[in-house]
Amino acid sequence: MARKQSDYLAALLSDEVEAAAPTPTAPAADEQPPVPMPAPTARNERARGTTLLGRESALARLASGEVRQVTQLLLDPGRVRIWPGNARHYAHLSEENCRELIDSIVAEGGQKVPAVVRRVEDDPAYDYEVIAGTRRHWSISWLRGHSYPDMQFVAQVAVLDDEAAFRLADLENRARKDVSDLERARNYAHALSDHYGSHLTRMAERLKLSKGWLSKMIKVAGIPDAVIDAFASPADVQLKPAYALAQALDDGKSAAAIHMAAGILASEQAALRQRGQPALPAADVLKRLLDAPRAAIAAPKVEPYIWTGDLGRPVLSVQSVNRQGVTLRFHAGSGADTDMLVDALRETLAHLERQGLGLHR
Repeated sequence: MARKQSDYLAALLSDEVEAAAPTPTAPAADEQPPVPMPAPTARNERARGTTLLGRESALARLASGEVRQVTQLLLDPGRVRIWPGNARHYAHLSEENCRELIDSIVAEGGQKVPAVVRRVEDDPAYDYEVIAGTRRHWSISWLRGHSYPDMQFVAQVAVLDDEAAFRLADLENRARKDVSDLERARNYAHALSDHYGSHLTRMAERLKLSKGWLSKMIKVAGIPDAVIDAFASPADVQLKPAYALAQALDDGKSAAAIHMAAGILASEQAALRQRGQPALPAADVLKRLLDAPRAAIAAPKVEPYIWTGDLGRPVLSVQSVNRQGVTLRFHAGSGADTDMLVDALRETLAHLERQGLGLHR
């Protein structure tokens, strides 16, 4: 991974740049100490002239800017924030899904593969932000709070604009199985407008991706959270099946049925979690969502929702639900006071939201 990471950085900074990777130093050291040269012997005297010429040439190239030196620092992770342009959600990281990395860092006596960071100028609470290496940052932070207070966050500092930072983070995350298709899709959707002026072709060329594949990712990114909530986890939303779902949502009538089914599924998932039972499999959830439009056509007409008061009389009923809005009727003679009417309205709106028929559709 270290080799790949160096390749990523070198490719992004310049097509012709060769990045030097010195050993980690304390944060105060902006420059790396010179490498000690072996004492000349009779055996290597002839090669020494060539070595010195090569060293002088390398130093000259470094001074001219042809070659950039990549500085590695040992940082306090508390002074390093996470760049929001990364696909990985920091809040989703945990001891469980970082356990292997944590154990590796402890076994090796520290972090061996450096993260990539850039300097922060606009926030006094932080000195750097992570472009690539979010899991390493989380793991080091966790270790510092669990018996390893002296553990340091190893990072190499790069000068990157937002678009280059996005490409670097994307290259690293492509090989990560724990970054879900939905996370990556939504990250691409934000980047499309933020970095590429909504030009899909330009973005595909810069990322060296198929335009068709990227288009599907952007389409999946548009699936509403209310539908995603039907799944046990956003990580269950895979590109190929989710693309069919995103296409189905383009039809207004189908979308209404899918939203209703998603609300029911979300309630079922919540009930299963509360009882400690296994969640509904992603394949079953997807099938029910895609079948919802056909099921809605075949299903008998549902009676209007009626909220009944303490006296057994109807207090409020739903007369109609359509694109223009929701029509409600408050019944006279129900015996309900103002507080009961407010409760009836609140519970009725909550019922409609669960069915995917609320005013926020």
